[in-house]
Amino acid sequence: MIRTLVAEAVTAGARRWKACEMLGIAVRTLERWGDDREDGRHGPKSEPANKLSATERRRIIAVATSAEFRDESPKQMVPTLADRGEYIGSESTIYRVLHAEDMQHRRGVARAPTHRPREHVADGPWQVASWDITYLKSHVRGAFFYLYLVEDVWSRKILGWEVHDVECNELAAALVERIRRENPGVDLHGWVLHSDNGGPMKGATMLATMQRLGVVPSFSRPSVSNDNPFSESLFRTMKYVPAYPRDGFVAVEAARVWVAAFVAWYNHEHKHSGIGFVAPADRHAGRDVEILAARRDVYEQARRRNPSRWSRHTRLWSRPDTVTLNPEADHAVANTDRLAA
Repeated sequence: MIRTLVAEAVTAGARRWKACEMLGIAVRTLERWGDDREDGRHGPKSEPANKLSATERRRIIAVATSAEFRDESPKQMVPTLADRGEYIGSESTIYRVLHAEDMQHRRGVARAPTHRPREHVADGPWQVASWDITYLKSHVRGAFFYLYLVEDVWSRKILGWEVHDVECNELAAALVERIRRENPGVDLHGWVLHSDNGGPMKGATMLATMQRLGVVPSFSRPSVSNDNPFSESLFRTMKYVPAYPRDGFVAVEAARVWVAAFVAWYNHEHKHSGIGFVAPADRHAGRDVEILAARRDVYEQARRRNPSRWSRHTRLWSRPDTVTLNPEADHAVANTDRLAA
């Protein structure tokens, strides 16, 4: 069975050592079995000499559940017991016994780990969007303006934005409404709108607006900016362009004028690396197919004129067909979509 699984993996293109590693065997072991043997491992024939006795296990459980230690972890128990000259087992031993008895649980106000957001895959515009709020520095120390911005994940086009001097969920809801009005031919029912976990994102007005429009809310884990990478990447691009006012904006109107110019450049001129170095507006409208095809023709003609300059094929100028927001852990590494703006 194991040899069959390894053979199938190798046939599919995997390295044999990697397949063996996934199955928990060494390549040399597989070779030693030959062609007509299966897994010859049978495990130990006797119990370890240092195995805990039933009495020792009962003592560990009794101490761990006592009034003194029931609210402490084994890492806290062991030093206290050692100060008294007592030893019932190492931290790992106590953890192992508690796990075996299903007694290792979070207690009191300890929070369970938060799970990754659900994966969302887009193969066209108006399927998955990302939005966030970023600070824009003003000329007054400690005072900021707030840029609300919604970006289509598949095309990277900025769908809507607003700059205000306050941060609240009513203004965020108004932005979503404006996006709907300005795109009357688009049905937002089923549209996934991902955001961070802040108050404006989860406010009652914002959630009610999305529910009324049929928009599907999606949220990052608390304090995990990597769960909203598209907005974070866009804000970084914005704040690192040479024209960005490093000293801040004199007024909210000045901030709006500058952001309007940036959005026009970003949507219609910026060659985005994550979508094949085309402008987001061109990809959003489907014009990128023709643009990339024309680039391939240019390179193919150049190759015909000077074939010796290419040892293999020319640049593919490929088009990323799908974009994944928060890919599942099992293929997150294989996700080839680049977020760099």
